[in-house]
Amino acid sequence: MALLDSSSGTDPYLSSLGERVRRMRAMRGMTRKELARAAGVSERHLANLELGVGNVSVLVLRQIAHAFNCAMAELVGDVTTASPEWLLIREVLDKRSEQELQKAREALIQLFDDPVSSGRRNRMRQIALVGLRGAGKSTLGRMLAADIGYPFVELSAEIERVAGCGILEIHSLYGPTAYRRYERRALEETLQLYPEMVLATPGGLVSEPAALNLMLSHCYTVWVKASPEEHMERVMAQGDFRPMAGNNEAMADLKRILAGREAFYSKADWVCSTSHVTLEQCFEGLRAHIREAAGLEA
Repeated sequence: MALLDSSSGTDPYLSSLGERVRRMRAMRGMTRKELARAAGVSERHLANLELGVGNVSVLVLRQIAHAFNCAMAELVGDVTTASPEWLLIREVLDKRSEQELQKAREALIQLFDDPVSSGRRNRMRQIALVGLRGAGKSTLGRMLAADIGYPFVELSAEIERVAGCGILEIHSLYGPTAYRRYERRALEETLQLYPEMVLATPGGLVSEPAALNLMLSHCYTVWVKASPEEHMERVMAQGDFRPMAGNNEAMADLKRILAGREAFYSKADWVCSTSHVTLEQCFEGLRAHIREAAGLEA
């Protein structure tokens, strides 16, 4: 399962393949070492793949796709060749703008959603906060829940309940693929258990399209946004120095993760920026927006 050196320079396809691997790794918040361990390949092989300087074997690609919990077709470039209808749909959507694609996605969700449950659904009753760790989701979520009289729920705690062990244990014992399965199941159960809630979600939930679609269709979603420097400062201020442990490139990794997820966080209904404002100012802005959107008294 080795990578063969290319003697004719960088091939455009291999370069784009390497870029997709880097992007998917950033979306999932995985370091190169973590992906290499999850996929069962060496870091050197993975580095060559990401740099586009070698011909990767099909077996290695299959292992990496399994570590990402995605179809190999997604990794190598195209999942829209499975049937004639996929090809026709792809042709309709080709070259559409991001806004047009969003409208198409929302129309498809309405088309295939359960008409009974969707007719009863009011997304303002389930408010989800998304964003990287350290943005302020838990702090703002508790304050908002207390203000509007909703329960506050940490999805991380629900994941641990479903799995029967802690988040770190899930990763160390079962790996990232199992964690995503527990995450999706916990989200499904939480949406059923709490018809009204303010939900703080783990930072990486948006990297799984199925979970993101489920959340966007059920919840009014707020991106709690901060700069990478603020994320790092806040996590360390809480006494957690793991972001810096054994990783001299922690800030660069954090910036890559944020860049990889930004397009997905931006699918939220509203952005709550926590940069250069006090906690009180930030909460007042969030409170006013949610009350207005929900038709509640100020």
